Amino acid sequence: MDLDEVADRLYALPPPEFTAAREAEARAAKDAGDVPLSRDIARLRKPTVSAWAVNRAAREHPEELAELLDVGERLRAAWQEQDADALAELTQRRNAVTGRLSRLIRQAGDLSPAAATEVDQTLDAAVVDADAADQVRRGHLAKPLAYSGFAPAPIPRERPAKRKRSTPEEEADKAREREEAEARKAKERQEAEAAHREWLDALEKATTEHDERAQKVAMLEHMLAEARKELDDSRNRLEVARREERHARQRLDR
Repeated sequence: MDLDEVADRLYALPPPEFTAAREAEARAAKDAGDVPLSRDIARLRKPTVSAWAVNRAAREHPEELAELLDVGERLRAAWQEQDADALAELTQRRNAVTGRLSRLIRQAGDLSPAAATEVDQTLDAAVVDADAADQVRRGHLAKPLAYSGFAPAPIPRERPAKRKRSTPEEEADKAREREEAEARKAKERQEAEAAHREWLDALEKATTEHDERAQKVAMLEHMLAEARKELDDSRNRLEVARREERHARQRLDR
């Protein structure tokens, strides 16, 4: 027995039966020696009427709910791709599928106007939000869901502007503006090329200077390494000489 199995049983019950059943499940887990599971069961919240109605729909109308969630997934993908045609088509289908499922939920139980509104908000949240869709699919809701973000909507198509016939004077002005723009662009290109040549020369000089100094540093580091090696050799000879001198003096004092 795990928490999901217990939640499946509990959230399938009408709200008035939930609390007593939850306590019984928690006691059973504790008697079985699974204290952590017992605590997790005790934390499960009693569902509101609207949440229970959606949970029941997930069990009694899985095909209709799966269709709605599929429309939501495709609607979110169409919005990401900015596909206006798909958005328009899927929005119409979404309205039809949501309305059909909402009517089935209302027919299955006597819901207050407030609870019915919460059901619709939960279904809308499942359409536009993947996490909400997963919660609704599992059928373990304890409270209704709501989505406060930006919901996918059809992309308005822009009407092409009517072309106005230009006068000869306007055509001449446009031609002059194009020539001026091309001249400015050519001048900017020349300036950019000149600047690039200057910095290319500077780069070559800096590269040569860097390579020469790097070579010099490498040579000095090699000489330093050799000098340190010679110093280590001298230090070793010094230690040997000191040790042998000390031994010789000790023999002399005997």
